Amino acid sequence: MNELLEDAVFWVFAAGSVVTAFRVFRTDSMMRAAFFLLASFAGVGGILVLLGSEFLGMVLILMMAGEMLVMAILMVMFMMNPAGLNPMWMVHQHRAAVVAGVGSFIALASLPFLVDLPDRPAPRPEEATPELGMELLGDSMLVFQTAGVALLSTMIGVVAVANRGGRFGSAEDGSQEPPMDAGPVDRQ
Repeated sequence: MNELLEDAVFWVFAAGSVVTAFRVFRTDSMMRAAFFLLASFAGVGGILVLLGSEFLGMVLILMMAGEMLVMAILMVMFMMNPAGLNPMWMVHQHRAAVVAGVGSFIALASLPFLVDLPDRPAPRPEEATPELGMELLGDSMLVFQTAGVALLSTMIGVVAVANRGGRFGSAEDGSQEPPMDAGPVDRQ
């Protein structure tokens, strides 16, 4: 990829990430906020791929895609606000949030001017991806595989519970949550 095209793609990813991150806090829907956050992290993952960190970029994109989709499914199921699409205010303690956001932006934006950055790239290792995988996961591969199966079963359970009948009976028949003190259960 030539340098001009690479720079243009970088700025598209960077601007897209900033705009969608801003939209996370400006939208009035939890569902839209989840997908704006996914778009922002996808842009950051694209930047990592452009910088030669393909493994980290793709891990970030895949991890955020799975996380945001599970969160969206859970919002559809369990929020009183149907599917998180009705208007709601997304920021609590608005002034403190604005001050914290502006302060964080100024602090992070000033770092490149205050830190002595290296003037030459580090040597590229022969087996970068396997070394990075071992560094990130190490002896925890079984834990990550178990977490993956748990997430998959959670997604299947979410879809099963979100059927037309609902958790507490059909909505058309006036579904109601069972009382907390239902008494003893007859187990014949």
